Parts: sequence; structure tokens; C-alpha cells
Amino acid sequence: MPVYCYETEDGTIIERVFKAGDAPKQIILSDPGEAERVAKRSFQAEGVKSASPSGWPMTCCASGVNAEQAGELRSHFAEKGIPTEVTKDGDPIYTSSAHRKKALKARGFHDKDSYS
Repeated sequence: MPVYCYETEDGTIIERVFKAGDAPKQIILSDPGEAERVAKRSFQAEGVKSASPSGWPMTCCASGVNAEQAGELRSHFAEKGIPTEVTKDGDPIYTSSAHRKKALKARGFHDKDSYS
């Protein structure tokens, strides 16, 4: 599951894990003995320029490979006829749900949470 970043008013970055697409826009932080604080999602801290309204494209670190194997993954996708961009860190970038499903299938992966 992906890690999402949230920022408090004082600039503290908080990381939380949610299912893809289930991350809220803000979270409430409550520490014992302290007042509740609101932390808003920080796309900048996540390294994303802006939120995509559709959720695509999606960089998937869960189905990624070691950075040294990024070239091999690019070649594998090309051999299977599934054009897929792979980051320098080895994470594939899926452009749609159908693209993600084809790419995972080509690698022998199955996502039981994809409901398909």
C-alpha cells in the first residue's frame, strides 16, 4: 500500500499508509496530553506536482524493482507489448486501471484488491 504525506500547520510532515485512492485530504492527530491537530495532504512532500483528479497516472512502488533492474523491467514490458514507463528507481507508471491490470498480468502478479 502506498505511503501518503500530511503536513501540519507548523510544517511537520506525517506519513500514513492507505489503500491506493483511499487517502483522505486531511487527518486528525491526537497525541496524549496535547490538543488535536489537523494535517493536510501534502503532494509536494510526496514528490507529486499536483493531484490527478482521476488518480492516473499512478507510480507503483509495490510492483517496482530495484533501481539496478529498471532497464530489465522496461525491456520486459516492451517484449510483452505493454508500453510502460519505468522510473529511474524501478517503479512502473500505470496510465489506467486496464493498463495496470495488463502490466501486472504480464509479470504474473495478481492484485486481489483490484476487484477484477
